[in-house]
Amino acid sequence: MIEFKVEGDYIPMIQLLKAANLVQTGGEAQIVVAEGEVKYNGQVDYRKRLKVKAGDVVEFRGQQIKVI
Repeated sequence: MIEFKVEGDYIPMIQLLKAANLVQTGGEAQIVVAEGEVKYNGQVDYRKRLKVKAGDVVEFRGQQIKVI
């Protein structure tokens, strides 16, 4: 599990995927979210601009990111 410390109140889903080095570009992040490859707190979520906050868990391709 990757622990990611968020600066401020939240981080957009696309930026989180890039910051955790799970995708190479923002464009790739948008595609994987739009195709339903990303889970947010256990549910598939298609929102690219989703505000991920401390306590949330994002899953992508077998990796979990816990936002702290």
